[in-house]
Amino acid sequence: MSSVQIEIEEIKIKSSAMATATYPPPPPFYRLYKDYNENPKSIPERPPPIEGTYMCFSGNYTTDDVLPSLEEQGVRQLYPKEPNVDFKKELGSLNRELQLHILELADVLVERPSQYARRVEDISIIFKNLHHLLNSLHPHQARATLIHVLELQIQRRKQAVDDIKRRREEVQETSHGVSRNPSWAVEHGF
Repeated sequence: MSSVQIEIEEIKIKSSAMATATYPPPPPFYRLYKDYNENPKSIPERPPPIEGTYMCFSGNYTTDDVLPSLEEQGVRQLYPKEPNVDFKKELGSLNRELQLHILELADVLVERPSQYARRVEDISIIFKNLHHLLNSLHPHQARATLIHVLELQIQRRKQAVDDIKRRREEVQETSHGVSRNPSWAVEHGF
């Protein structure tokens, strides 16, 4: 085992111990790059990309970018479980339901303050459903944003091509004017 590999192993051991602290100190990886100015090839190879689950600040995370369903999160789904959900209609419906539940909560707090917990739980479920619907719109939003950016790029490129064509025509007119009438160049300051 080379000295760099031994040093990497020592750093991994120290890093795993530091990962459990609330505010860990910076990782000691900078020591692996101390000879970089003299020998740029002395740095270690890149680690392979993380796949599966990993731990960061005492929390387990996964590299799978999948939105878990409400059922997987233990939340009752208030909108249809169809693959083609009408987001606008469902968001409006949940918004109206949220307003109604907030009014009911205000009424319960005035008349029966000890019975507010059920209303707060209902409002929490509505918010979780709204949040889940909005999160499921992210791929559509990303696609629409990408389409818009590409359309703007196409528009700018067409404008640039039109500008080049216009300037080429101006240059051709100028060169034809000079070749046909040399006094024209003097009159126009060429």
